[in-house]
Amino acid sequence: MPELPEVENVRRSLLQLVQGKTIQGVEASWPKIIKQPLEVEQFYDALRDQTIHDLQRKGKFLIFILDDYALVSHLRMEGHYSVNQNGDPADKHTHVTFMFSDGTELRYRDVRKFGTMHLFKKGEEDKELPLAKLGPEPFSPSFSSEYLKVEFQKTERIIKTVLLDQTIVAGLGNIYADEVLYKAKIHPERKAKTLTEKEIEKLSREMAQTLEDSIVAGGSSVNTYMDSMGLSGTYQERLKVYGRNGEACLDCGTILEKTKVAGRGTHFCPTCQKNP
Repeated sequence: MPELPEVENVRRSLLQLVQGKTIQGVEASWPKIIKQPLEVEQFYDALRDQTIHDLQRKGKFLIFILDDYALVSHLRMEGHYSVNQNGDPADKHTHVTFMFSDGTELRYRDVRKFGTMHLFKKGEEDKELPLAKLGPEPFSPSFSSEYLKVEFQKTERIIKTVLLDQTIVAGLGNIYADEVLYKAKIHPERKAKTLTEKEIEKLSREMAQTLEDSIVAGGSSVNTYMDSMGLSGTYQERLKVYGRNGEACLDCGTILEKTKVAGRGTHFCPTCQKNP
C-alpha cells in the first residue's frame, strides 16, 4: 500500500501532467470507487468543464483542486494514475477515466478496486470524512513530541498499532512504522504509554526524517508501486528491517524477526528493540 512518501511522489509527478487541463467528461466502469456523491451521474455532471488547478496531499490522500470542487482520492492497495492519449488501449483494470479537452485522458487503474473518490465543494473537504478525522502528519506544525506524549497517554494500545492509526499520525503505514520503530530502538509491541519522553522525542524525529528521506528517494517500490510517470522509487534499498526477516541486523548482527501485530507483518530486531 502506498504510504506518505509514495503518495507525495505520485502527487508531484501527476501535477506536472494534469495541471491546467479541463475535464470534458468522466466514465467509470466500476462506479463503486466513487463514494461521494452517491449518484455517479452527479459526479459526472459536477466535474464536466472543471479545470485542475492544483494537486495537494493530506496523509495518504490526493486532493485535486478544481474550479468549484475538491476531489479526494485514496489509492488504497494498488491504485495508480496515468495520463494517456485518447484512443490508447486501456486494460481491464482501468476503472475511472477523466477525458480532457486537449485529447488526453487521466486514467485510474486499480487491480483490487479498493480505491476511493470523494467529491466535495471546494473548501468543504476538510470538514467531511475521510479527511475530517485525520491526525497531523510528521511535517505538520501541530505535530510534536509533546503532541505524541499526550496521545500515547490516552491509550492502552501497543505502539505499532498506534502509529498505524491515521487519526493520530497521518501518512505512516506498515513499512515506515517498522522502520521508525527500529531507528528509535522501540519494540513494536510495547505499550505506547510506557515510552519515555526521550524515546518519544527520538521517535518523532525519526518519523519526519525517514519520510523525508524516502520522498527524496522517490518512495519505496515494493510490490507494484510507481509514480504517475512510471518511475520506481529506490528507498527500498535503504530499508533497515522491513522485508529483511531472517537477515542480520545492520547495527548488531542479530537475526531480524517477523511477527504479526494487529494482523500486520511486523519486522524488528530482538536485540536493538528490547521489550522491557
